[in-house]
Amino acid sequence: METLDVVLLLVGGMFAGVVNAMAGGGSMLTVPLLVVAGVPGVAANGSNRVGILTSNLSSFLSYRQEGKVIDKATLLPIVPPAVLGAAIGAFGVSQLTNDRFEQVFGLLMIPLIVLTVRKPKLTVHTDPWPPAVLAVGAFGVGIYAGAIQAGVGLILLAVLSRSGMDLVTANVVKVVFTFFATMIALPIFILEGHVEWLPAIILAFGLSVGGWGGAKLAVRGGETPIRMVMIAAALVLALRLLGFWSWFFGLF
Repeated sequence: METLDVVLLLVGGMFAGVVNAMAGGGSMLTVPLLVVAGVPGVAANGSNRVGILTSNLSSFLSYRQEGKVIDKATLLPIVPPAVLGAAIGAFGVSQLTNDRFEQVFGLLMIPLIVLTVRKPKLTVHTDPWPPAVLAVGAFGVGIYAGAIQAGVGLILLAVLSRSGMDLVTANVVKVVFTFFATMIALPIFILEGHVEWLPAIILAFGLSVGGWGGAKLAVRGGETPIRMVMIAAALVLALRLLGFWSWFFGLF
């Protein structure tokens, strides 16, 4: 790796960590950053999971230290189908070519950016879903988490709130869900040879530092400028994955 790539992953990872702590959606930045740093598309998707795992492990342990533990009855219809879905999603996306993955990811970033701009209001429904329906929803989100990961928190919170779960509990379940989904997806990417460890570790370090700093910077009004910068950066990177900039500058 060149020095510029190391700096890009460290600084970009730190900013993405701040984004995750204050606004959410950091994977919309980290996967394209890995691609820009020279990591092939599918390997960038796999390598990104190292930082996702470490950051969610930290959050998971923090919740436990604060006594925010979810009972097994709540997790039972969620975690097993999520793990199964994540395995299917991770294996399926590992079969894509790098160019096809970058195109798919770039296209998916557009609606995710729209969701970030117009963040849906989450309301708790008084008619909770039966466990079987919740399990189907968790399975579907698990497939997406295993395959793509970016924006999964927003999607999962929408599912959990619609199922009747209060938002405080849903946020804790989101961390547990992402942790276990990544725990099963990451080994699949490793076995398929889609993790490049040096860029993954550098990015994970940046994410950890940024996450710590983001928590400190989470003051009133602080989320808005962070979100605006993230949206602009995500749009630029999405166009990069779709080959727009090569086409655009080729006109001159």
